[in-house]
Order: sequence, then C-alpha cells, then structure tokens
Amino acid sequence: MPYSLYTEATPNPLKIHIALHEIDTPYQSINVDFSKDEQKSNNFLKLNPNGRIPVLIDHDENDFTVIESGAILIYLAEKHRKLLPYEGKQRSEVIQWMMWQIGGLGPMFGQLLVFAAAFENAIPEATARYNQEVKRLLGVLNTRLYGRDFLVGNHSIADIACMGWMPMTTRLGWDLHEWPDLRDWVHRCLSRPAYQNAINASGDIPEDVRMANFRRATIGVGS
Repeated sequence: MPYSLYTEATPNPLKIHIALHEIDTPYQSINVDFSKDEQKSNNFLKLNPNGRIPVLIDHDENDFTVIESGAILIYLAEKHRKLLPYEGKQRSEVIQWMMWQIGGLGPMFGQLLVFAAAFENAIPEATARYNQEVKRLLGVLNTRLYGRDFLVGNHSIADIACMGWMPMTTRLGWDLHEWPDLRDWVHRCLSRPAYQNAINASGDIPEDVRMANFRRATIGVGS
C-alpha cells in the first residue's frame, strides 16, 4: 500500500478518505481508538506531536508523514496532479475556499457540537452563538454555489474539505431546504462514487460511543 491513513469516523479524516478514493489509489486505514486515548500514545505522538487525526504516511516517499487535513489534501492533490489546478487564479481560488473551511466552517461546527451535544446545551447562549454562526457560513456556501456545480470550476479539494463537515447537518437534524444551492451541491458530490466509498471506508460507531469519545478527545471529559 502506498499510503497509511490514521483515522476515525470524524469529519477531518473523512476528507482524506474522499480524496484518496477520488485519486483512486490504494491505502491502509488505521483506526485510532479515542476510547483508549491512542491519540495520546507515545507511538502516535511521534507521528503527530499535536495528537490529532488525520495523519497520512506516504510509504513511497520513505514514510514521509503529513499532518493536518488541509495540508494532506494539498499534498495528495499536488503529488497526483488531481483535484487542484496546477497554476493560475483557479488554483488560488481552490486554496482560498479550502482555507475558508479550515478557518471557519470546521471550527464553528466543532464548537457547536461541543456546546449543543457534549455539554448538552448547558450554556444555551454559547450554543445559540455557534448555531447562528454555522448557519451564516452555510449561507455563504449557498451564495458561492449559486449557478455553479462546484465551488471553483471542476470538483476539487475545496469541495472535499467542505463536504467533510456536511454529515454534521444530518446529526443536528437540519433540513438543507433553506440553502437550495448548497443542498443540490451536497447531492451532486454524494452522487460521485468516491464519496460513498469513502463514507463506507471511514466506518461508523454507535452514537453513545461516538459522544463519549468526542468528549474525551475534544474537551477532555471522560465518559
């Protein structure tokens, strides 16, 4: 296998599963068990001192290690010359929208899940703040997608980065009818075989286990 991916059934690793399936390259998936604090083990911290997933190992490049989902997406896209224009303005636009997700949509979704789910809405003002911000960002996506099939030209790592977080809308019980262009884009992406293959490859875990792991790994609260 040319690659090993350290993963778990969470949004950021899902992005890398999608990219690897879009590129159509084989890889080994290695699950990191949050319930056993494997992300804090010495072996894992040697790979990523930050103790976070995903982590990609490129065995064809002397086991070169890449951390951070955005950096991994760029690395794979540049190496395989897919999912990212090689030069020019469209390349910049793809990176801009991927950075938009990394700096905004992902962190805001994460904070919403912390306060709405992990803290069980114990601080409703915080929940409301992140709920409002996530919906604002979904509105930004909807506006960008008006009249477009994908965020920038053809399907790219920008779409993959944002789509990694779209399953959270289902977990929150949100109907995307408020954002019709966003809804159509989600369906368009999910119709690609790589997305379904990636979802299957990333696996799933029971909701109670997922939440216990989320509390332990993200906010340091045991189950």
